[in-house]
Order: sequence, then C-alpha cells, then structure tokens
Amino acid sequence: MIRAYNEMYLSLAQQNLALMLDYAVHDLDFSIDDFFSFFIISGISNDFSNGDYRYLSGVSGFELAEDVLRKIGLEKAIKIPRLRFEKGPEFWSGWVLAYYQWWSALNFDEINYLIKPSELMDFYQPYHEMDIMQIVELLDSICRKETRLKNRRMRMGLSQSELAGRSSVPLRTIQQYEQRERIINRARAETVMALASALSVDSSSLMENI
Repeated sequence: MIRAYNEMYLSLAQQNLALMLDYAVHDLDFSIDDFFSFFIISGISNDFSNGDYRYLSGVSGFELAEDVLRKIGLEKAIKIPRLRFEKGPEFWSGWVLAYYQWWSALNFDEINYLIKPSELMDFYQPYHEMDIMQIVELLDSICRKETRLKNRRMRMGLSQSELAGRSSVPLRTIQQYEQRERIINRARAETVMALASALSVDSSSLMENI
C-alpha cells in the first residue's frame, strides 16, 4: 500500500495528534469527541493525513490545537499547557489514531464515523501496555465492517435506492459492493466514476484496501 507520508515522520505525527487531544481536554476543557470533530471540520485533518509537514513536524501539538480553533473561528483563551508526566487515555487515543490513519490510509472522518475517540479510550486498558499493532488490528476489524462505499453513502444520508437513482448503477450491484459479494476495486471504471460522482468524492475514495 502507498501511504501519504514516509514512516520517518510517523512518530512526530503521533506525538502531535496525541498532544493536541491531551491539551484540548485537560487544558482547554473540551470533550475529546468535540475537539476531534473540530479537527476534522477545520480541514486540518485532511492536510495532516495527506502528509502536510506543517502539521506533522512544523508545529507542536499545542500549536496544532490552536490552529484548529483559529480555522473554525472559535474564540478560546489559549492556556499554557500544564506539565503532565503520565500520559493517559486521551494522549494514547491520539497516538493510536495517528498511527491507524497512516497505516490504513482511511480519512480521519471515516475513522471517526465508525469509532469515536471516547470509544477508543475504552480500550486503553489493557491495550496501552501492548504492542500498537494489537489495537490497530482491533480497530481495523471495527472499521472494515463497512465498505467505503457504504460509509460515504450513509454520511450523505442516501439510501441504496437513492444512490442507484443518482448514479444509474443498478441497486443490486450497489448492494453487492456494500456486502462485499463483489469487490468494487474490480468494477468497471465507468461504474466507479458514476458512484463517485453521485457521492461527490474521487473514485479512489471508494477503493477498498484488500
């Protein structure tokens, strides 16, 4: 699989996302789910996942949080981060989310649709003491339950029949792709393009990692 950025930047990306969420919760008094949603709404999540080095290594996690707030136009008094020697569930969730996004090549909004940071925190015990691939494999089993096609369709509030009408792709074909009875990666280009156009995404966004 081709990933958006080199692995040499991965630990920096993990550190920044982890510090951002930890700072947002413990210093700025946001809920972790709310702030992660701000991260996505701001558009910074797309830059981050696409390997924009401004956010991977050019700023600190605290500055990343401040950039998110500026982007969404939310006035909030910026505080000096409190020094915490122990990293808790919020930090760990950001650390894992950055790794899983890089590893899976899913968008942060796709991941957030399927599992919220607060839900990921429920796995802190015992997974924070395990190799990171243990939680990555668990996340993947959760996130791969729904295809990208179904995920995008549901996010747009469309039924399968409505998508069939918009795209002129037969309803049964859409059902087969969503149920993985057929693999969309092997579909004719014009079929994928029709579905992507109806869902307002690039064709590549509907491809599965197989």
